[in-house]
Amino acid sequence: MNRIDQKFQQLKKDKQKAFIAFITAGDPDLATTEKLVLAFEKEGVDIIELGIPFSDPLADGPTIQASYLRALNKGTTLKKILDTVKRIRQKISIPIALMSSYNPILHFGEDKFIKACVEVGVDGLIIPDLPPEEATNLCRLAKKNDIATIFFVAPTSQDDRIKANTKASSGFVYYVSLTGITGTQKAVADSVVKKINHIKRFTQKPICAGFGISTPQQVKDIGRAADGIIVGSAIVKAIEQNKGNTNLVPAVSRYVNSLIKALR
Repeated sequence: MNRIDQKFQQLKKDKQKAFIAFITAGDPDLATTEKLVLAFEKEGVDIIELGIPFSDPLADGPTIQASYLRALNKGTTLKKILDTVKRIRQKISIPIALMSSYNPILHFGEDKFIKACVEVGVDGLIIPDLPPEEATNLCRLAKKNDIATIFFVAPTSQDDRIKANTKASSGFVYYVSLTGITGTQKAVADSVVKKINHIKRFTQKPICAGFGISTPQQVKDIGRAADGIIVGSAIVKAIEQNKGNTNLVPAVSRYVNSLIKALR
């Protein structure tokens, strides 16, 4: 069974929600990425999302775009990221999902990419610009190798799209908690909880909410309905603010811990 599925089974048994942390691989460098993942597991993060830096990403706001640029300027490549995951996997068992635009995967080659993911211990794939209709081959390869394929449902998604994307998803369904790009937002509308409850009419799969979640109160509020909370831009911002600080990993980990406490 996939590590993501195992994690959600255990969380359901313990009556807890998943905390999923997104960081950009290679920001500020891959050695720090590795240290952050190890530290996050100790803090209680349930699933790690590693962003594959790309020059023209879809749906990512200024904070994550800037982190991608920093990582690319450091010479970060998909191959180096996969090597980093392999090192991490030798030390911890936390589920790891890669979030990438389709272009790097296409360039790498779908078959070669899935094979590499299996070899290094990747558990899930999130590809914002690849809808289920265009992902048939990748989904087939991923399913054959027990790798989850996670698709999005947006606030504007109609029922037909909700059905298609939840059906195609494995591991969990990614609910985009605001209309627009990633980034922090000051308030969480009750409509987020309402929409998540609506999506649950179409699937028994875990629904995790991300985009714009940055405070303990937001985590607590959305956690009332979602099976998991995804925090990305706010963590990436914390990394940026501590760039060059020898205490970067402990400082960012403390912030992540404050969010996890709100969910528990």
